[in-house]
Amino acid sequence: MKFEESQNLSKFIRKKIELAFGKFFICDHFVVAELNHEIHVDWLIIQKNAHMIIDQYGTSRKIGFISNKVNSYSIDPYVWITFSQEYDFIEAAAIVWYTDAGFMSATLEKMFLKSSVKLRESLEEAVHWISNPEEFRS
Repeated sequence: MKFEESQNLSKFIRKKIELAFGKFFICDHFVVAELNHEIHVDWLIIQKNAHMIIDQYGTSRKIGFISNKVNSYSIDPYVWITFSQEYDFIEAAAIVWYTDAGFMSATLEKMFLKSSVKLRESLEEAVHWISNPEEFRS
């Protein structure tokens, strides 16, 4: 399910940002990313994403990040190692998967992320988890 199509979840959206590689929904305490079909996420895309998020929230604020894998795309999982060294604003991340391939990709990504990460089968579960910091801070 796409984030802006959910009537229950669209109330969280403060701002929608469309970049060449995907859509980003800026919420009070988290970002939802929906990347485009068949792109390959490399370090350049991660940097553009990070700078867009910093522009929205500043450099000192910790936020949640939801990767809503509504489209099929590839990612170099090693970019998350460099990301963790360069940036420190993601407090927790949720990865929503819809296919077996999405689950395998999400499982691999989880191994490389420094922050608390949960794999979720629905966007509603991801938003609930990321909106309740006591769940991932304990």
